[in-house]
Amino acid sequence: MSVPTTYSGSEWTTSFGIRSPDRRIRGGGAGAHLEAVIYDVDLTLDLPRPETVGTALNALAHCAEALYVKGRNDEAERVALEGASMIAGALPKVVEAPTRRDARTDLLRGACLAGQALAGAGLGLGHAMAQALGGTFGLPHGAMNALTLPPALRFNAALAPDAVARFGDAIGAQDDPAAKVEELARLAPFDRLREFGVPRGELRAVAEAAAARGGNQANPRPATPAEIEELLESIY
Repeated sequence: MSVPTTYSGSEWTTSFGIRSPDRRIRGGGAGAHLEAVIYDVDLTLDLPRPETVGTALNALAHCAEALYVKGRNDEAERVALEGASMIAGALPKVVEAPTRRDARTDLLRGACLAGQALAGAGLGLGHAMAQALGGTFGLPHGAMNALTLPPALRFNAALAPDAVARFGDAIGAQDDPAAKVEELARLAPFDRLREFGVPRGELRAVAEAAAARGGNQANPRPATPAEIEELLESIY
């Protein structure tokens, strides 16, 4: 049984991770077997703004990637589009009024749908970069997804333009969905990688690690390490 207190939606997967106090990954796997999920909005009412925005944008990344990864399917796309719309609509309201129950409830519902999309389709390039950054430097996964989703969307707009456009429609920003995600990230605020103490000289190593991850391999076309380094530079 899972009782989520944030908005990532990862409770829908069999994966789990164990972190040390300094947030480095120390273990994990894919042996979790979900029996039930209990969503209780009261458990989210005092979630701080950075965790609220970060985990919500992690969920939003699940929605976006479900539309264009190699594992995409009609059912995952349906819940991804619905979840993306709910998250983008609810998150600004939650930031403005953190104890607003209806907005927190909508955000939790959006996260639930995002989790179903993730379970049904899998991860893409944005998550590969976020995982490499978080695992290397002990950084919050949600914040890293908030920063890496926009460049991943711009990269994939040339590879899966219809899918990225549908995501843009869902979040109310067909002309520039990446800019809309950046706008939502600034609610935390999350803006640049340098603000998290990531050494610029380590970007190449991070790019190489991200390129090898499953999310990148499931992208419409896997990005090369050089391409990923360029994407990371764009948000540094």
